[in-house]
Amino acid sequence: MEGILPLWKPRGMTSHDCVFKIRKLLKTKKVGHTGTLDPDVDGVLPICVGRATKVAEYLTESQKAYEGEVTIGTATTTEDASGEVVEKKPIIGQITIEELKEVLHGFHGEITQVPPMFSAVKVNGKRLYEFARQGIEVERPERTITIYEFKLLDSFDFLDHNNNSFRFFVKASKGTYVRTLAVDIGKALGYPAHMSNLTRVASGSFTSEDCLTFEEIQERLEKGELELFPLERAISHLTKLKINEKLEMQVKNGQVLSIPEGYENEKRFVLLNNNNDCVAIYIPHPTKQGLMKPEKVIRNT
Repeated sequence: MEGILPLWKPRGMTSHDCVFKIRKLLKTKKVGHTGTLDPDVDGVLPICVGRATKVAEYLTESQKAYEGEVTIGTATTTEDASGEVVEKKPIIGQITIEELKEVLHGFHGEITQVPPMFSAVKVNGKRLYEFARQGIEVERPERTITIYEFKLLDSFDFLDHNNNSFRFFVKASKGTYVRTLAVDIGKALGYPAHMSNLTRVASGSFTSEDCLTFEEIQERLEKGELELFPLERAISHLTKLKINEKLEMQVKNGQVLSIPEGYENEKRFVLLNNNNDCVAIYIPHPTKQGLMKPEKVIRNT
């Protein structure tokens, strides 16, 4: 079995738990996920099976989209609803929807984030959550991310002490901590805040409509009706070049090729054979201008 299985990850499971369960269901060891989702988050988690594990990193690097809820007035250790409350400050008066929209607008484009202590980012060879569990806070490196879209999903006049949550949609680059966005929005409004709910609704080209639950996967397996998406779907956002049979053999052997005219500024190329199967992924040669070399050969037989 080979391809992409878009899983609707349930709450309460880690991404690794999901991979382990898929391995058992499909009876294969060659399985990998494409971007960690916190246990409390549900939603789109594309799973790569067989040869498709070779393209997992490209799907991991793609944009992600989320729907979530921010609660203003309370901060937690983990920046989400699962953590212990560490700060409280009820909304005084009102925060108008115009004020909130203005703050959200300030998070569009390239911004910097400091990863939360309860995260898998490594500092000095150790995961931040390992420090956090020991009660140790360490300096965390800033990272630059991109917010492509950020909008309110609720309609209201204002937030106040009794109505202190709002729902949103965000499309962001790889490495974005959406719960940190919630905290930073709160800071911009002058209040502690946390992510009270979060669902990933898209990962790369895969959306919630593509996904199957574990129960649906089991059911289709029993009926012999489980079909996976081709691995090419995971790299559909990359520049594609068609190659003939003669060139295909050279590509499988890792030959350096000329970059076609008009493609000089591209960063990555998917080389497709006559059947539209991805043979290899190429990148511009680091030292030879106008040439490209294989970054990864996908089909070498």
